Amino acid sequence: MTPEPAVRPAGRMVAAFAAVYLIWGSTYLAIAFAIQTIPPLLMAGGRFLIAGAVMYLWARRSGPVRTSAGQWGWAFFLGAMFFLIGNGAVVWVEQELPSGLTALIIALVSAWTALLEWAQPGGHRPTGMVLFGVALGFFGVGLLVLPGGTGHGGSVGGVGLLVFSTFAWALASVLSRGADLPASIPLASAMQMLAGGVLLTVVSLAIGDWGRFIPGAVDTKSLLAFLYLVIFGSLLTFTAYTWLLKVTSPSKVATAGYVNPMVAVLLGWGFGGETLSARTLLAAAVIVGAVVLIITGKERARAEVGPSMAPWLWRRRARG
Repeated sequence: MTPEPAVRPAGRMVAAFAAVYLIWGSTYLAIAFAIQTIPPLLMAGGRFLIAGAVMYLWARRSGPVRTSAGQWGWAFFLGAMFFLIGNGAVVWVEQELPSGLTALIIALVSAWTALLEWAQPGGHRPTGMVLFGVALGFFGVGLLVLPGGTGHGGSVGGVGLLVFSTFAWALASVLSRGADLPASIPLASAMQMLAGGVLLTVVSLAIGDWGRFIPGAVDTKSLLAFLYLVIFGSLLTFTAYTWLLKVTSPSKVATAGYVNPMVAVLLGWGFGGETLSARTLLAAAVIVGAVVLIITGKERARAEVGPSMAPWLWRRRARG
């Protein structure tokens, strides 16, 4: 069990969880709007470069900024996992897959997190409830992958890329607990976003996104969606996410998996013109149910085992 500070402002915790729950759920539709007139990886790269630069400058004004080569190495590794692979896969696949279905598949982060916690040094075998939840989660994604499952022409390859991105995000979430990063949460977040933005921009250049970018063709909807992603989806929410990973366990943060898919599905249906088939609704129920089983099972197991048997990685002192 992750040691938690004796005193923690309840309002700050509630606000951070609300941001991760609700704002990140809305970013899937915002991405769909943004990439209508902005090439996907170029949009994502610009989003994180701007957000990272703003936050880095703010961190410098707030106090002395001292970073090491090792810390930048971690920032680039986590930036690659979180943003190049994690977010890059989302923006790429949303060219063909609805935002709500994309969010449902991303909910598999909880399943991978459970397996990675088991695999890390000192990890314990998941309970039957957790393993059943993991299997159920992959089954739910299978409902979407089967012929006619998405109902929107989404390719199996695109779904596979999303599934891989959930593994990358879960791995980064677990490893970030022991990463050598600055104690300042804004500075650590800024470094990771800058690193991810650089990597996304380099890849976008390599695949020719810049040649397809026509500034005059960017409409108001895409521009407003891009600004929403920069300000709320990156500056606000990723900072809240990074802080939560430091002060509580990844499994508690992963409870966003309860809410994010439903927020994304409802917004996609209500404002994005996305249809909801019977199979989509069934898959949504299966995947969200799987997340509930995984997180509930892990919390029960931690309560029974106690802090003395917790994985070594989570017993490290939280910095910041």
